[in-house]
Amino acid sequence: MRPGVVLALVSASSLALLGSAPGAGSEPLPVRMADTGGGSQLIIAQADSAGSSSGTLSWWDLKDGQWVRAGTAPARFGENGLVDGGSRVQGTNTTPTGLYGLPFGFGIKAPPSGTSVEYRPVKESSWWCQDNDSAAYNRWVDPLPGDCRASESEHLISYATQYAYALVIGFNYDQPVRGRGAGIFLHVNGQGATAGCVSVPEDAMQRILRWADPGKEPHMAIGTADGVTALTRY
Repeated sequence: MRPGVVLALVSASSLALLGSAPGAGSEPLPVRMADTGGGSQLIIAQADSAGSSSGTLSWWDLKDGQWVRAGTAPARFGENGLVDGGSRVQGTNTTPTGLYGLPFGFGIKAPPSGTSVEYRPVKESSWWCQDNDSAAYNRWVDPLPGDCRASESEHLISYATQYAYALVIGFNYDQPVRGRGAGIFLHVNGQGATAGCVSVPEDAMQRILRWADPGKEPHMAIGTADGVTALTRY
């Protein structure tokens, strides 16, 4: 999903995923969630509302049975707000709600010192295939395969600011559904809202990459700041 521009009608029932806003309530936010992915690290991205392109990102550690917040940052979302991950349509510039794994990181810049997640260097030949007709749909490819049209894909090195550092969000990743969407990342802020990704300031992205530990099975939850319902994994 190309970083950058662009309100879908949203199912409110699928968006009240994450509990009330940071600081509200007596229990840490992850405790108020129905599902945190089963690991001991969690990133929570909360948009202000279903139609909003801004909100908050927080990241948490489970230590001695207690969730402890490790950091927070302002976050940006799709220009057209949030939509349920199970019914999202590619090209709508919406951010998919749900609970996702984080398959790997990548970046044009070298990984921050201390990064332990898999981190792929972006080269001139690095692409993210978004062509619904390709066998490599919603996959990192290097180089671009013959069945994946460049016009339907993202040349990663072309986004020097946004993809200085990034983590792949596992939306529509394990068993891709054609037409649902491809290339949803946590990445560095561009000039405004995204086309479906979640973005944060560059220093926050560096901190997250240093913090994330694959041995602790980090997951990422995306939703709105109001209400608590069962998270759905996509």
